[in-house]
Amino acid sequence: MSSLIVEVFPENETLEIKEGISKASGNPYRLQTQIAYGHFGGKFPVEMKLNVPAEQSFYPAGKYYVLPSSFTVDAFGNLTFGRSVNLKSVSK
Repeated sequence: MSSLIVEVFPENETLEIKEGISKASGNPYRLQTQIAYGHFGGKFPVEMKLNVPAEQSFYPAGKYYVLPSSFTVDAFGNLTFGRSVNLKSVSK
């Protein structure tokens, strides 16, 4: 069985942070993303943005497995990433 691998390079050990106040609820929000590369079976990994939980720092450089808790089914029945992606280091 193969697993979905995500790789973070040293130059991507940083977070892009977006903060504001929700127009709908009036509550503050904080979104954190990090550039990573997904190994989806093609010749080259694909650049993507990971949603990183608000209480977490960036993922250090390395290869990671995407944990099953990262996935959800949307309102149309499609498999998709949830609000944040949970990773486990390949080396551990």
